[in-house]
Amino acid sequence: MCDNDKKFSYTYTAPTESERREIEDIQKQYMPSGGADKIARLRKLNARVKNAAMCTALTLGVVGVLLFGAGMSLVLVWENYIGGIISAVAGIAATAAAHPVYNAVLKKCKAKYGKEILRLSQELLDGRG
Repeated sequence: MCDNDKKFSYTYTAPTESERREIEDIQKQYMPSGGADKIARLRKLNARVKNAAMCTALTLGVVGVLLFGAGMSLVLVWENYIGGIISAVAGIAATAAAHPVYNAVLKKCKAKYGKEILRLSQELLDGRG
């Protein structure tokens, strides 16, 4: 047998740009994420702190404005002065309490999640993530 019969042939073609993106996306699924998970967790905790306070204050404010409007309607449309004034004053009080409630809920949530947020942010800044 002759060595000329055993030829090796190899052809290489580089992946296209779309194939390269697909390969990188698949590769990311199998790589340890480390810092990316910590950043996502940090963002989620920060949003939880701010959103809880905002939702509570907005709910209280909207309820207060609706009570105030109901009181004004009672007075102006049905001439029910006693019920209307009580409802309007309750609405004013609820609306005025929205900002202090926001601050209180924000403070409570910062106390609840603050340690973990500080720990995660310090790890990410130190390069341990």
